[in-house]
Amino acid sequence: MTENLLLAFGLTLMAGLATGIGSVLAFFTSSTNTKFLSLALGFSAGVMIYVSMIEIFVKAQDALVSAIGEGLGNWLTVAGFFGGMILIALIDKFIPKQGNPHELKKVEDMNKPDITKDTQLLKIGTFTALAIGIHNFPEGIATFASALQDPALGVAIAIAIAIHNIPEGIAVSVPVYFATGDKKKAFKLSFLSGLSEPIGALAAYFVLLPFLNDIVFGIIFAGVAGIMVFISLDELLPAAKKYDEAHISIYGLIGGMGVMALSLLLFI
Repeated sequence: MTENLLLAFGLTLMAGLATGIGSVLAFFTSSTNTKFLSLALGFSAGVMIYVSMIEIFVKAQDALVSAIGEGLGNWLTVAGFFGGMILIALIDKFIPKQGNPHELKKVEDMNKPDITKDTQLLKIGTFTALAIGIHNFPEGIATFASALQDPALGVAIAIAIAIHNIPEGIAVSVPVYFATGDKKKAFKLSFLSGLSEPIGALAAYFVLLPFLNDIVFGIIFAGVAGIMVFISLDELLPAAKKYDEAHISIYGLIGGMGVMALSLLLFI
């Protein structure tokens, strides 16, 4: 149990701090590799959708059906699934457009010749960091809960979330650097925005873990599945298509599903 806890916290921390990787990429590369970004985002979406629908939803359903019976268990699984979607949709709804982490930016935006210090841009960058922090909190719970229940599953989810956090790091760095010309400040805000994922894990540990039984576990897992499907459909796939060339994002999606399917088969 202790080993699983440490692994769950470690994976959540790694996934969250991937925003810092995006920030570093923005500073040390001259252009966005759009083909790779499209492939990676599609891959991440494939992992999340497949594991949510094939593994996490089914585990939630099994736990709830065994605890409260087939009829109510199935209804509660579906309610938890759509409840997770509603939760993340509400978070997105109340984030201002200029600060929404779904508004991705390219690395080459850093090198525009007309960069000037602008308090409005600093405000946008700060909003984006805050928005990503709020947005990543339930992702931290998802990663932690998954890794605690099934370490192999947790690794796959952490990698998928880390991939999609990289462009979010760029989204924070670009406007902050525009506004201040300070790479350290841009990196710091980007780095800090990712800390909400391990904070989400801590919240899950202190608030949810003491009450964890089959019913609570089933509801949480169903919600996690809903959250990850919503993120994939609302964020990852549209972003992948934005940078798409020759259906690369779809190949990434299928590849992510294939890798996830193979890894689940190998751990049966």
